[in-house]
Amino acid sequence: MRVSVCVGNYAKTPYCIPGLEMNAYCMEELCYLLKENAFLLDQSLMNDELLQWIDEECGRRELARTLYPLVHRKGSLSAFVVFILKDTGFFDNRTVEEVEQVLKQGSGLSKIEKRKSQIDYLVKKKKYMTAVREYDKLLFTWKEQEKEGEPLPAVSCLASILNNKGVALTGLMLYEKAAECFFEAWEMGGDADCYKSYLAAKRMELSESEYVAFAAEHAEMYSQTLELEKDIEAVNSLWEEQPEYLQLNNRRELRQKGDMQKYYEENEKIVQNLKDSYRNSVCD
Repeated sequence: MRVSVCVGNYAKTPYCIPGLEMNAYCMEELCYLLKENAFLLDQSLMNDELLQWIDEECGRRELARTLYPLVHRKGSLSAFVVFILKDTGFFDNRTVEEVEQVLKQGSGLSKIEKRKSQIDYLVKKKKYMTAVREYDKLLFTWKEQEKEGEPLPAVSCLASILNNKGVALTGLMLYEKAAECFFEAWEMGGDADCYKSYLAAKRMELSESEYVAFAAEHAEMYSQTLELEKDIEAVNSLWEEQPEYLQLNNRRELRQKGDMQKYYEENEKIVQNLKDSYRNSVCD
């Protein structure tokens, strides 16, 4: 059994890590979040608000004072994070070294690439509404930098931003808008998966007859549409093995047997789960 000795106070007010939108209530939680999300961190972490929180909320004044020069003399992010990890002593030296390497590798990324990684993380957490909003801001930043002649990442990065925005829109069941993003991503040099995602979004957007007509009008899509149908069959087979499917099947049997009270109880559970899932995807 591993025993961890807490360092400093448990904060009354949490610190929200920029870009991650995650709260830390003590130094150990801060270290854990920094370690687990090292690739997503950027210079915005190095700010006076964090120093004040470490000082006043956690009671680690000496640590805050030591970090102050790194913040105001624009020290490296890796040095800043590593100092916090070592001072708190929550991880062994090998783990700290691994975190340092991740941070150094990420230091070569542009602000746009770093911010994209942070928003991609929101998609993984199913924070779809927030992700879409942040992707739009990032696309605006791209256009502004392009207008000003500032250096930009490769076009493949822009294609990936559009593709991942499409993924977030799909999570919100906005299939028409998602299809537009996938198609634009593919046109910008996205891979075959972008095009397949475009077809999948169109299939979800259109009725069965409308999709058949759409596919018929685009003969060049024939092989891709066949491949998509095979994928859908595989997903359907996998779905039938999931607990959620069995729950729905059990609900159907209850209705057939006439056990309406149990049937409505199961309905209520399913509806509540769907509501909770939807709120999680659209709320900040």
